[in-house]
Amino acid sequence: MNEIQNNNQQALVRDVPYTDAVVQLTGKNGNAFLILGLVRRGILHSNRPELAEEFMNEATDGDYDHLLQTCMRYVSVE
Repeated sequence: MNEIQNNNQQALVRDVPYTDAVVQLTGKNGNAFLILGLVRRGILHSNRPELAEEFMNEATDGDYDHLLQTCMRYVSVE
């Protein structure tokens, strides 16, 4: 039982973005460069601006789906 609680707590912690930034992506052009810029700007104006470079490196290290997944790890996407 204790192991199940620990796993659930870890899952909840991972669902929280690394920053307090909220970025509006719905209704925007799906261009990867636009998304990178919007999220990077959000991170720079967040409680963790030092993560902007790390985000850029990680987000550009894969395909479009990887980019979107990375964005959701760093910011709250609306």
